[in-house]
Amino acid sequence: MRVYVVLAVISAAVTALSVPLVRRMALVTGAMTPVRSRDIHSSPTPRLGGLAMCLGVAVALAAASQTEFLAPLFADSHAVWGVLGAAIFVCLLGAMDDWWELNWATKLAGQILAAGILAWQGVQLITFPIAGVTIVSSRISLFVTIVVVVATINAINFVDGLDGLAAGIVAIGCTAFFVYSYLLSRQSGSHDYATLAALVLAVTVGACVGFLPYNLHPARIFMGDSGSMLLGLLFAAATISVTGQTDPGASAVSERQAFAAVLPIVLPFAVLALPLLDMLLAVTRRVRAGQSPFKADRMHLHHRLLRLGHTQRRAVAIMYLWTAVLAFGAAGLAVFRAREVLAFVAIGLVGAFALTWAPHRLRRYRSRRATPQTPPQTPPPPTPPAPQPETESPAADEPAGQSTPAAPPQSTLAAPPQSPPPTPSELDGDVEAPGAASGIPEEPQDQAGPMPPEQLAPTSPPSYSPTFQQVRTTDGNQ
Repeated sequence: MRVYVVLAVISAAVTALSVPLVRRMALVTGAMTPVRSRDIHSSPTPRLGGLAMCLGVAVALAAASQTEFLAPLFADSHAVWGVLGAAIFVCLLGAMDDWWELNWATKLAGQILAAGILAWQGVQLITFPIAGVTIVSSRISLFVTIVVVVATINAINFVDGLDGLAAGIVAIGCTAFFVYSYLLSRQSGSHDYATLAALVLAVTVGACVGFLPYNLHPARIFMGDSGSMLLGLLFAAATISVTGQTDPGASAVSERQAFAAVLPIVLPFAVLALPLLDMLLAVTRRVRAGQSPFKADRMHLHHRLLRLGHTQRRAVAIMYLWTAVLAFGAAGLAVFRAREVLAFVAIGLVGAFALTWAPHRLRRYRSRRATPQTPPQTPPPPTPPAPQPETESPAADEPAGQSTPAAPPQSTLAAPPQSPPPTPSELDGDVEAPGAASGIPEEPQDQAGPMPPEQLAPTSPPSYSPTFQQVRTTDGNQ
């Protein structure tokens, strides 16, 4: 155990010391992640972090080859060097994608070739621990190995969407299965506890731990495809190699231990449950939309957590929690009874589910508190209008808002005085009619209609009586 811990520390130290140099190289060569519509970061960030992790893994494996405890692994087979060679190959493939954005077909071909390197060096799926099932055909063995490796690589690649997410998930999963692999080797009755799976898992955990301080939010460097492909291949190699350390006929290996071993062989459902689920959902969604399975979008699980209201750090922590519950639950089958393991997993899943949906529930609760619902009230009866003072209302045809113009002022001039009506003496001819002295004959009056009173003059009837003739003669003589 101490040798594995020392190798993990060596891997972490070399990775941490190499990250600044790799970051500098990425800035100089232009290996930057631009801000795209699907990305979460807000500024271009250097990548190529996988080169630093690959260097840490290589140095740790080289140091392991010089230890007395692990030297037989390098002397008996080329499996360790095969894993290192495939890791370097897939890391360089990812680095080329970080520089030049390779298409999905090129990357898929490279992943298949890396899986072939593993199988060529003896790291392939041959047997299942349960009931001693053996894959007889070498072609089927090669095919299943390639499927497991490619699926694991792409699962890690798809989940690498938030700062520190992929490195943390792989570190947790590898830690759980390192404990399981180490315990399995001790309980299998073997006197040699040195295993390829435990070695690869230990140096992988160290590389992730050394890289995480630079990759947590806000990230100063991304691992890129060079890192995600590297971690996926290392984890696949470690889980496949578990089968070589399990003897189905050994009495020390119980059925529940063999059940825990089969999970990372077929597909690492326990450790990579969330990455694999995310990958399956993404492939199904894109194929149904008529798009490439490798076309990026914003519908991954971590994007959904952000839309629920989580911050980046909290979303990453929740993904860590789900991974830890499932991974350590599977690893616990090597030590504890199934009932105890199921109780632990059930409690952990309930807690993870509650934390996942907490922001959504809290937001709904606050919205209900902000807008309280009051019971409907019966409106009061209408009150009669107050009596209005009697005022002169405007004309019906007068527009609203206009007042009736004031009447012009009355003239202050007095009307002309009216002449008094004629007296009986005047009618009898005793008094001269007006105008007789002037010698102007009077106009005959129009008898068609009555005349206004003011136009009626006190004159005698229009007749030529003797009296009138006498008066005119007398005036003329004078």
